[in-house]
Amino acid sequence: MITINDLHFHYGKKDVFKGVSTTLEPGHIYGILGKNGTGKSTLLYTIAGLLYPKQGSIRVNGFAPGSRQPGFLQEVFMVPEEFYLPNISIPDFVKYYSPFYPKFDRDAFYGFMKSFDIPAGSLLQGMSYGQKKKVYISFGVASNASVLLMDEPSNGLDIISKGQLRKVIAGATTETKTILISSHQVQDLDNLIDEVLILDDTEIILKQNLDAVSRKLLFKISLDPEDLKDALYSESILRGNTVVKKNEHAEESRVDLELLYKATMANPEKMKSILSLN
Repeated sequence: MITINDLHFHYGKKDVFKGVSTTLEPGHIYGILGKNGTGKSTLLYTIAGLLYPKQGSIRVNGFAPGSRQPGFLQEVFMVPEEFYLPNISIPDFVKYYSPFYPKFDRDAFYGFMKSFDIPAGSLLQGMSYGQKKKVYISFGVASNASVLLMDEPSNGLDIISKGQLRKVIAGATTETKTILISSHQVQDLDNLIDEVLILDDTEIILKQNLDAVSRKLLFKISLDPEDLKDALYSESILRGNTVVKKNEHAEESRVDLELLYKATMANPEKMKSILSLN
């Protein structure tokens, strides 16, 4: 359980968060969306205890992240966008670092290595950035930490690897694990997350379960000009228009994360009003 209460954070005179409060529960994969500079990475780093709130508090499984207590550290794993791996082999990396995580699953780790097509005995420093990222992500998932934080995990991965990444993360989901993924590549979170947080202008402007979104909003491609009149958001495409509108007749549609994000940014108050209805 992650509880954020009245979080304020700023870099110099630039406010990033002003009074943010929310609760993130186990058993969910949260996708954090927002423009560059809206605090996606900052939110992850404060939860990890690597940045400190200027005001307010964060509790992760009962711990204050900034205290960096052993009980906290062994249950939180952060995959940053930029990272350093030592010049050792993969088996040595596992040997030296896995003891920090009591629930580390060695078999699962090497299974992930196989799915990512990375030879298990490779030297880390001889790898490309994308290969190193696969190792780091695999280690993080195999750590079985109850909180997994991932900042732009798909950066540096090719299309096939992104599909493998989604499978690895989805397969690691349990009722006791909370996973937060920050990304500006919205499509990479499709079919992976079950709840979305959209950040803008120092706050969380939308936090919603995607099942609820699919009940309350309709995503469709339409040739009918009438659909544009009450659309919350629309875009012209070759086949007509992509449309986001209120789901008045309980129609089924697949949530399009990119359109949801754009509709929220275009009409934040209206979107919040529709999605907050029971």
